[in-house]
Amino acid sequence: MLRISDSIEIPDDELVETFVRASGPGGQNVNKVSSAVQLRFDARGTPSLPGAVRARLEKLAGSKATNDGVIVITANRFRTQGANRDDARARLVELIEKALVVPKVRRPTKTPYGSKMRRIDTKKKRSEIKAGRRSQGEGE
Repeated sequence: MLRISDSIEIPDDELVETFVRASGPGGQNVNKVSSAVQLRFDARGTPSLPGAVRARLEKLAGSKATNDGVIVITANRFRTQGANRDDARARLVELIEKALVVPKVRRPTKTPYGSKMRRIDTKKKRSEIKAGRRSQGEGE
């Protein structure tokens, strides 16, 4: 059971772990032991998450999500299978926790009158400075 929050838990049968050979550190052992972990989680088909969270999760996952809505997390940071397994699960929990946060709705605001006036004043001042640089014969 993968605990995300007080109200959300993901059963182990929804997580599919595949162990593959990892590149990187490991010495002679790297060619013999499958220490990297590929964790697959069907975000679109899970009953454990509310619909809005599922949609945000797929969007947040980006390239980690397949076209079918399956999130694939590959962990090969560590030399041991157990540490990589824990790392993959922790990364999935982190991703789901980010998806739980409901983004604030942006309400468009009107530009304040004072800001408009300050902008126009600076434009006028700049125009006067440039006009002062011109010789009298030009621009008339």
